[in-house]
Amino acid sequence: MAGFRERWGIKHNYQLIMILLIFAINGSISARISGFLMDFLGINNENTPWVFYYLILILLVLPLYPFLLMGFGYLFGQSKFFFPFGKKLLKSIGLGFIFR
Repeated sequence: MAGFRERWGIKHNYQLIMILLIFAINGSISARISGFLMDFLGINNENTPWVFYYLILILLVLPLYPFLLMGFGYLFGQSKFFFPFGKKLLKSIGLGFIFR
């Protein structure tokens, strides 16, 4: 835990717990929303080859994840940590132009 605190510049243990909680919530909700979008589009394992199914699922999750991460970071009062993190994620997937 001390390694995370030092690497991320966190001063208190409750901040670390909040950050890990936000990562957990964000991952679960982004997967749920992506699954909902796949169902809405009528794409499932039965009518789509598995390679294309998971490729489409990943393409839905990648842009959704950083935005949700910044949103939940804001809601839980950790925007100072999550906004730069989300911006870096967006730049790494080629969507960095959104925050210029």
